[in-house]
Amino acid sequence: MGSARAGGAVADHDAGSRCPVTAVPPPGEPVHSGGDVVAEATEFLESLHAERQLPGLAARLAEVREEISLTGSYRHTREELVYGARVAWRQSARCVGRVRWAGLRVRDRRHVTTAAGIAGELSAHLAAGDNGGRIQSVITVFAPDRPGVGPRARIWNDQLVRYCGHLRDDGGVLGDPGQVGMVRAARRLGWRPPPVPGRFDLLPWVIETAHESPSVWQVPRELVREVALSHPDHPWFADLMLRWHALPVISNMRLRIGGVDYSCAPFNGHYLGDEIGTRNMGDRERYDQLPVVAAGLGLDTSREDTLWREHAALVLNQAVLHSFREAGVRVSDPHTESELFMKFCAQEERAGRPVHGDWSWLNGSVGWAALHAVHHRYYDTRVPNPNLWQTDRAYDPDGVVEMTLRERHDVARAQED
Repeated sequence: MGSARAGGAVADHDAGSRCPVTAVPPPGEPVHSGGDVVAEATEFLESLHAERQLPGLAARLAEVREEISLTGSYRHTREELVYGARVAWRQSARCVGRVRWAGLRVRDRRHVTTAAGIAGELSAHLAAGDNGGRIQSVITVFAPDRPGVGPRARIWNDQLVRYCGHLRDDGGVLGDPGQVGMVRAARRLGWRPPPVPGRFDLLPWVIETAHESPSVWQVPRELVREVALSHPDHPWFADLMLRWHALPVISNMRLRIGGVDYSCAPFNGHYLGDEIGTRNMGDRERYDQLPVVAAGLGLDTSREDTLWREHAALVLNQAVLHSFREAGVRVSDPHTESELFMKFCAQEERAGRPVHGDWSWLNGSVGWAALHAVHHRYYDTRVPNPNLWQTDRAYDPDGVVEMTLRERHDVARAQED
């Protein structure tokens, strides 16, 4: 779960999150919307018991149906949660890195309900996912949403590691322009940026729960591995002082398993190189480094037919792959991931399962015409459950939140009294 059109993690496209283990979830609702929890739970449990050849389906269905009739939802067993999270990744239509779905490590933290507890578990997730640079795919699942009310916990950040976007007096941005709104939101809650702002200042976390107002938590810097970018053939590239973090942990998505939503379930895979080189570094609305690299290469940028952007993007991607590998940090290139995705397709077909996929998201931005997945267009475009879904931002562009989770749950609690 890392993410971009080649996908490993999950985050919005504008945020530049595309890795081999994470893919941006499609908008909209699942095949079963929230309307019929019983039908969705039944389908999920039948699938689990059939695939795992487990006994006791009738008894479990009766138990779940009774719990739903009383509470409007039901509690997954540990085995159901693990299976559901892994299948959600397996069925994530925009992710190219699904060949690894069975190895997803699932951290069950449904019992952790305070902001302080959640912050501690996010730190533990960073350590587990980093794995000494040998990035492993991890999802941490917190308490399920309350039926009819919404999330019991929410992380405002779109990823657990992001860099600040500091708005300058002249209207420009120092750092990541994609995070200006998040910086505003954090400042409204009392956070203050470093005395001397930089291009790669870590954003704090903002966490809220059903019983606690939004609060700011500093990201432990010692848990954030970063890679300085250099190029094997261009010594001047290191002078650009670019770097990126090693672990893409998507934190703005909703995991849905058998009719139960988990809106607080951050998860990660590892990066696909062009997620960093093309999107995070190259996009004009992000770090906008294509003109800078083109200048270093001495390219003619006065005309588009020189393809200077493509040349600069290729060099950026070469730098990312080279630097991550030199640092001993796991990263993937689009050609290898495309070949692995075709292996995944073959595995799914042998298992008698359809390959769900969004063709436009399954191909990287570098050398895409030569990728195997480009020529395999006939995916099942339906979006099944379990799956992963994009959530709305907690705040508007000015960093203002319309209603906190505590306020939302207070209204529901008052109506029950």
